[in-house]
Amino acid sequence: MTTKKIPMRMCIGCREMKPKRELIRIVKTPEGEIKLDKTGKLNGRGAYVCPNADCLKRVTKQNALDHTFSIKIEPLIYEKLEAELKNED
Repeated sequence: MTTKKIPMRMCIGCREMKPKRELIRIVKTPEGEIKLDKTGKLNGRGAYVCPNADCLKRVTKQNALDHTFSIKIEPLIYEKLEAELKNED
């Protein structure tokens, strides 16, 4: 009997390793758009964040997405991600 391996990812806010399914994926698409990936299957570079406001605030304060995606993220995008995160609750 083998147990199925649970994929783990690191939250870019709190830097904790958690099961992939517990985190929210943020994607930079090949076109350069930043999107919340609800399916986990969008094409592009992904970053993961815990589904709580504290982690998202930390990501915003540290400009963690700028570093992860190697581009300047507009504050409007952080606000949009925060609004989408609140709508999921």
